[in-house]
Amino acid sequence: MSPSPPPRTRFAPSPTGYLHIGGVRTALFSWLYARRHGGVFVLRIEDTDRERSTEASVNVILEGMRWLGL
Repeated sequence: MSPSPPPRTRFAPSPTGYLHIGGVRTALFSWLYARRHGGVFVLRIEDTDRERSTEASVNVILEGMRWLGL
């Protein structure tokens, strides 16, 4: 049996408002899992709700992730 490739986890918030505690928890768990297993954590901003998405919300999410060190 060949070894499994390192995991690739992701957090994909929809930029429709502020980063909330549920999103932070999900991102943190994904980041910790990737780190523990030598994988990669990917932040991908969703684009499925373009009517409510704003550039300001994208910036708030990115700043929150930076502040968290993720």
